[in-house]
Amino acid sequence: MKAFNVDFTRPDAKIIKAFANIPTATISDAMGRYGTMSSDMKPVFKGARICGPAFTVRAYANDNLMVHLALKEARPGDILVVDSGGYTQCALWGELMSFSAQCRGLGGTVIDGGIRDKDAISELNYPVFAKTIIPVGTHKSNQGSICKPVSCDGVPVSPGDIIAGDSDGVVVVPFDQTRVLLEKARAILGKEDQMRKRIEKGELIFDILELEKYFQD
Repeated sequence: MKAFNVDFTRPDAKIIKAFANIPTATISDAMGRYGTMSSDMKPVFKGARICGPAFTVRAYANDNLMVHLALKEARPGDILVVDSGGYTQCALWGELMSFSAQCRGLGGTVIDGGIRDKDAISELNYPVFAKTIIPVGTHKSNQGSICKPVSCDGVPVSPGDIIAGDSDGVVVVPFDQTRVLLEKARAILGKEDQMRKRIEKGELIFDILELEKYFQD
């Protein structure tokens, strides 16, 4: 079998844990609304949440050979991020792959394409995000790549970037910006907490944000 380099640096576990407690909406705000996948990328079941280092996969449309290789090589906690060019007329992922990933301790899967076995995956409670659900299977014969930079739903993803996903969607935090963006996200949470306290006292968001200035001549 062709050798693939699967060694890459992953973020510090404490940083990953910290991001896991921050909503994707806040992370997106901290990133200036960049690095967010489109509304087409949805959790397969309600309550699905992911946060971990990206293990990237480039697969051919209608072929999940490289996804199986990624399942073999990924480490516990990794998030499989699959770039299949956005092709949605087949399922690159299903129940058995979810069960295998869960048994290996992976943190979740993001597919720029389709999956199947939605009900079974939901029962497993293994977090999967995808663009569509379709029963059609795939071939397993064409080599792509793993652990190389990819584009997932139009967002650049490199191995080791932090992938965070919840009911609102999926965001990608570049590896070299994790510490800075974590502090920005925490600052936003602090400001929002102060806003809640002011709202409880009767103030309006309109006034807190000083939006009156946009109506002045």
